[in-house]
Amino acid sequence: MALVRQEIGDVLRDLRQMKGFTLRQVASRASVALGYLSEIERGQKEASSEILASVADALDVPISQIMHMVAERFAAVETVVIPDTVPAEFVTNYDSARLANTR
Repeated sequence: MALVRQEIGDVLRDLRQMKGFTLRQVASRASVALGYLSEIERGQKEASSEILASVADALDVPISQIMHMVAERFAAVETVVIPDTVPAEFVTNYDSARLANTR
């Protein structure tokens, strides 16, 4: 089972690495202890909203983007697919059943 703190940590680490920052650089820019940020990235500690805001600023990424990436990871793990339209086979089956009931 995926935990929110683990997914947030993974996203923060991915963003940090994509931007070419070291853990030390981000911790310094965010005014967060290096060890604490490391624990957040490893999913061992929950990030408060204040810490998350500081790290997001240090990474120059909006919190909304971080949360969107976390949501996408959960959707992938849950493999929940909600179609935008009714699948064609449902429409066909419904029409066939409706015609059979009208006879």
